Amino acid sequence: MIDWSTCPAVEQVPGKVSGAWVFTNTRVPLSHLFANLEAGATIEEFLDWFEGVKDWQVRAVLTHLESSLLKDLKRETAA
Repeated sequence: MIDWSTCPAVEQVPGKVSGAWVFTNTRVPLSHLFANLEAGATIEEFLDWFEGVKDWQVRAVLTHLESSLLKDLKRETAA
């Protein structure tokens, strides 16, 4: 499970989009980014479609995801 609480590009606010993790100062859930990328969209297309989201936020989310997955992988291989 990814700990999004340490990623500065996102926030989780009770009552805002049902408490889902969203890009900071938006109502755009992280799940929208992953669904669109999985469907073949580019980062630039995503940013065009969701104007409140900033380029740095998307890149911070992807970097956070990468480092979290690498930490999990290292833990699994060390066990």
